Amino acid sequence: MKRPSPLSRLVSARLLCLVVAGCLGLPAAVAAGKENAAPPAAKASQGKAASGKPLAVSWDSLVPANWDPSAEFADLFADGAEEWDDSDPRAQKLYDRMRKVWDSAPTVNDYQGKLVRLPGYVVALEDGKDGLRELLLVPNFGACIHTPPPPANQIIHIKLEKPVKGFASLDAVWATGELQVARQNSEMGVSGYSLRNARLEPYKE
Repeated sequence: MKRPSPLSRLVSARLLCLVVAGCLGLPAAVAAGKENAAPPAAKASQGKAASGKPLAVSWDSLVPANWDPSAEFADLFADGAEEWDDSDPRAQKLYDRMRKVWDSAPTVNDYQGKLVRLPGYVVALEDGKDGLRELLLVPNFGACIHTPPPPANQIIHIKLEKPVKGFASLDAVWATGELQVARQNSEMGVSGYSLRNARLEPYKE
């Protein structure tokens, strides 16, 4: 899968919204445009799930309350970043700086080892004739493909026990599994979480 130039995507309106406003997850998608918004996330459960039933988790709940992803980029507009093009060395420097901050984004331990369920979009890592085997789950349509990867605390790595057919990149799904805090690098982005014993379902309201 070929991805567009990260520098071209860096100065897109969507990324500027993410960086400057500190928007994360589903609210960021809505801010960038309704057509790109992720499926409505379930509200994070405040109590214990019924026996055998997963906790409904929102993407926002996977981000530490005191973490501000925009703090490192307060000077972004002052330098006129929206006017930079791919050949501007400042654009590459900014992209590298952004990736360092976002790839090391802090996680939360609230749901460590718990059975959870949340909606998101598929970014395929391993698929073939037998189906999808490995993927990243992200809150925004096109993340890691048409736009830069979101912060690591907004990416969940999933390796299914068996390949499943009927799912592809950009598909909206419900994912259920045991959430683990586990940072992992992939060609499509750095994930801060993983789902064990995961299963996917087509997204439905």
